Amino acid sequence: MIDSHCHIDFKVYNKNRQEVIGRAQEKLTAIVNSGATLGGNRRTLKLAREYENFLYPTLGFHPSNASKSDVSVIKQALDEIEDNIDVAVGLGETGLDFNDPGGEDDKNKQIKLFETFLEMSVEYQLPLVIHARDAEEKALEMVKKHPSIPQVIFHCYGGDIHTAHKIIEEGYFISLSTIVCFSEHHQKLAAQLPLSQLLTETDSPYLSPFKGQRNEPAFVEKTVKTISRVKSIPMDEVASVTDANARKIFRF
Repeated sequence: MIDSHCHIDFKVYNKNRQEVIGRAQEKLTAIVNSGATLGGNRRTLKLAREYENFLYPTLGFHPSNASKSDVSVIKQALDEIEDNIDVAVGLGETGLDFNDPGGEDDKNKQIKLFETFLEMSVEYQLPLVIHARDAEEKALEMVKKHPSIPQVIFHCYGGDIHTAHKIIEEGYFISLSTIVCFSEHHQKLAAQLPLSQLLTETDSPYLSPFKGQRNEPAFVEKTVKTISRVKSIPMDEVASVTDANARKIFRF
């Protein structure tokens, strides 16, 4: 099993990060940690050096941060991503979050930065990890304009099934997080989407399957178990196929 998207660089893990990664190493074959800020990318790279061949970095800038951050900070983040491009297994997370935008200006900032990442994905031939919230159709529309992107993951997907099928039809992947353990909508997505186009994740520290408990990569097992149950296929099959999908996309 692989946790294809988490944020164990976040400060909520500062007191016991080593223990959290240790528990992940007992259950999983790898984790992918996604940078979401300038500092997050730096911490992610440091963790990748410390846990080589287990923790792999994707480097990005979260759309919600794009609308709040100073232009100079974003430029510095992009420069540092390019400086470390040979280490990254993917770009992101990046994308669009229209759940609570501050207005058209904020939306346009997100769109502009997302377009920059789309172009970088083409230039460096790296897969793109997309955060799309209340903007799945727009994100898909933008991605389709760049057919030479090597691969695309709609991480922690929560959109409708119609858009999900359009994503799958393009050959892209959808990643289901631990939210599938307690969300009827996500369980319907898991039941209807082909396993060949699915990944598993936790999006730690968010979306814990255990009420009142912080999420962590080892809990991706719960995602695998839930997908197994709703699809009525063996857990081992879900684990091995999603593991192979992640390895194929991120090339590790």
